[in-house]
This record gives sequence, structure tokens and C-alpha cells, in this order.
Amino acid sequence: MPGTYTHELNTTTYKGSVTINTGLYINGQWVDPVGGGDKIEVVDPSTGKLICAIAGGSSKDVDVAVAAAQKAFKTSWGLKVPGSERGKLLYKLVDLMEKHRDQLAALEALNVGKGFYTARAVDVESAIKTFRYYAGWADKVHGKTIETTENKMAYTRHEPWGVVGAIVPWNFPLSTASSKLSPALATGNTVVLKPSEITPLSALLLADLINQAGFPPGVVNILNGYGSTVGAAIAEHPKIAKVSFTGSTITGRRILKAAAETNLKAVTLELGGKSPTIVFDDVDLEQAIKWASMGIFFNMGQVCVAGSRIYVQEGIYDKFLQGFSKTAEQLTKATGSPFEPTTQHGPQVSQTQFDRVMGYIESGKAAGAKVHLGGERHGDSGFFIKPTIFVNATPDMKIMQEEIFGPVCSIVKFKTEEGKPKVTEWANDTTYGLAANVLTQNTSRAIRMAHNLEAGTVSVNCALAGDINVPFGGYKQSGIGRENGEYALETYTQVKAVHINIGQKL
Repeated sequence: MPGTYTHELNTTTYKGSVTINTGLYINGQWVDPVGGGDKIEVVDPSTGKLICAIAGGSSKDVDVAVAAAQKAFKTSWGLKVPGSERGKLLYKLVDLMEKHRDQLAALEALNVGKGFYTARAVDVESAIKTFRYYAGWADKVHGKTIETTENKMAYTRHEPWGVVGAIVPWNFPLSTASSKLSPALATGNTVVLKPSEITPLSALLLADLINQAGFPPGVVNILNGYGSTVGAAIAEHPKIAKVSFTGSTITGRRILKAAAETNLKAVTLELGGKSPTIVFDDVDLEQAIKWASMGIFFNMGQVCVAGSRIYVQEGIYDKFLQGFSKTAEQLTKATGSPFEPTTQHGPQVSQTQFDRVMGYIESGKAAGAKVHLGGERHGDSGFFIKPTIFVNATPDMKIMQEEIFGPVCSIVKFKTEEGKPKVTEWANDTTYGLAANVLTQNTSRAIRMAHNLEAGTVSVNCALAGDINVPFGGYKQSGIGRENGEYALETYTQVKAVHINIGQKL
């Protein structure tokens, strides 16, 4: 039988223990992988030390989980269970998540390296809100009656796909899992979920809470494993009808290709970003600095919508750079353990991500950009990188074109909105189109910029804006489909048209 792991914490912000199962959650039970499987080591990024080892599955385990999910869909979920009943179970899960809020936050802080208070107030709260929101939708997914002729009526039904595969990244493991599980379950699908092998701990506790809430066996299955094994098996599986993936554009392409080459499963992709932040000289400078700083340095820059390209109008460029640099210096001083109340800046999630970010910093230097601040590791243990500011970067550099996914930004001066080149042309000059931020007090300009920027989300006089009832997704190579809000329900259902002859004769 699979084992458990208990982590004891005696810190300023959290005192207590958290226990998780370290196996695979399939068909309502904790099981060992078929054939023994891999052992995946989970590391504390603030120290670089081992937290625990968990079981890793394989394609055979995916087969078992899909079979359980198929059976549950046909017998104890799907269209067999009214939406109101599905909603009740989702509400029960919300209650349990609220009860275990601190344990979930502790696991996010321990495993991802983000501050405990941030994990509780942002990540866990977001997950709870998401499940509560879609619990309310469960009995409100309706079709339409469509007028045709006097001799015929037609109506539509929004029916679940069946088994959904969900693949979750490592930067916001709990909230991203919730954004996939909750609409899928509310609409009647069953799910095979793969957490990131780097940050699986909160998903393992969530599996226990799902079990306690009373979901029928097989409705939710959670499989640890590597992308090359479990992830690939989900993308290729002929009995999975839809895949929802959040992660890199490169992996998204592979999933889309696998779907095309197997059973043409539906695919939703939320991929990379290289978001611009455009700061005009009419802003409240103090507020602009705060928003732009949060836009790039929140979660150590490990955010798909991170505003890593900051364009500042020349009239305030020097003052902005001075104030922005001061904020970055303060973050460096507030770098440390996620369980210290004074910590505002944590580590990168892994040695691999640390090396990747440092590689981009070296690339920027080699290309001729100047490190204005940071550009080096912080301390001598863990995966900490100082908040880094580049100046003198040009549009063709890798640091301006590729997603760094770390606390690294470039600040670029521009003259006017309509100057040559136009700042909107600079902003749109990447293969990505996930998000953009515009800071200005001119309402007409704000709306004009929002409409001209090629991004799925535009935040005006703020950054990292998002609400569970507002759709989220990307343009260009930042993804396909939308998550959040009513729009997400459309991606988890397929529409059936029913024609009924009530009088026509041949």
C-alpha cells in the first residue's frame, strides 16, 4: 500500500503538521503505481533540500485511471447525476478546503517557495472561490429552444465530453488545478489530473478532501508523474475526450500534435506570455511603480502574465527607473524563507528554473543590454535570484522576445504613443499575446491602447488583473480557448442539436 508523509512546521507564520498520501489517487483509493513506478523527489526551493519522495505513475496507470473515469461517467456522474447534486458535492469540497486552508497554504509555501501569507490569501483563496463559483453554475448550464417552422421544433443540449485530462503547471498548482477541475466537474465530466512533478503536494491533499466530500469513485483521479510519461499518455489516450493544459508553448504544441494524431480530442491551452507594461507620463507615479513592480516580481516572476517588458514615456523615465529600482532593492532585502512574515521575495521553484533564468540574464548581458540592478543569485543556499532590471535592451534580444519566467525585466524609453516606432508596435512584437498592462489617466488613450494591444487580457491602471467570473486566455501562441467565467463552461461541453418533427409529412 502507498505510504504517507507528515511534515512538521514550527514557524512564526504556521505551527502544525500536514500529512499527505504519497501514492496515486485512482478510483477513490490511494494505490501504488502499476509495476512499482518511479520515485519522484520533491525539493524545498528555499533550501534545495529534499522534502519527501512520492510515487510516479506511467502510461499503464493512466489506462487504469481512464477506465475508472469512464465507468464513473457512465454510471455515477455525467448526465446520470443532476447538476444540483454535482453542485452540492462541490460546495462540500469548498467547506473542506476552507477548513484546511492553512494546511493547503503551508504546502504551497513549502513546495513552491512563495510566502505563506500570500499562499493563503491568494492561491488558496482563489481555489476556494473558483470551486464555489462553479458549484453555483452546476445546475445552470442550459440549452436553447430554436424556432424553425410550425411543423418542427429544435433545441440544444450542452453535454459533457466524458473523460477530461488536466495537466497543471508548477507555479500556481492548487489554483490552476481548481480552475480545471471545477468547471469540468460542474458540467458533468470526469477527470484525470496530472500535477506538476515539481509541486505536487497540495494536489495530494486536495485528493483527500475530494474523497472526504463524497465524490463517487473514479470521478476525480490524480496521478503524479513526469510530463514525458503521464503527461504524454494523457495527451495521446484514445479514451480521453478533452485535454486542458497550462504550461509552456513548446509542450502545448506537443499536446496539440498528440491530440491531432490520435482521436482529435478537444484541447484547451493556456501557454506562455511576454507581457508589456506601458507607462505614460500622466500617471500617478507612485502607483505606477507599485503596479509595474507587482506585475513582474509577484511570485518571483513565475507568472505567465508577468509584465517583463516595461515601456516608460521619456518624460518620467528617469524618475520611474529610480523609484522602480528602489522597490526592487527593498524586495532583495525582504528575500528569505516563505515562513518568515517579513519575506516578500522567495526562490525560483527548482534548480532547473534557477539555471534557466540565470541563462537569460547572461544572454541579455552578452547581447549588449545593461544590468541596472540585480542579475545575480541571492545568498548561498536555495534557488534565490535578486530582482533584476535591464536597460538598453533592443526588441530583437532574447530577453525581449522569450518568456524568462523569473524576476527579470527590461525597462525601455519611448517618446509618444504615435511616435516611430509606435509603442503598440513594440508591445505587440512577440509571438505571445496573453496579457498587457496600460498605465495612464487619459481614458480615451486607455481604451484605444486596450483595443490595439494583441492580448487576451488588458489591465488598465493595474496589473495581474483577474477574476474568476472573467474569461482568461491568450492570443497568438499564448493559447487556445478560455478559462474562468461562463466562457470556460463552453470548453467543457459539446452542443447537441435535437430536431423534432411535429407535423411535417412526406
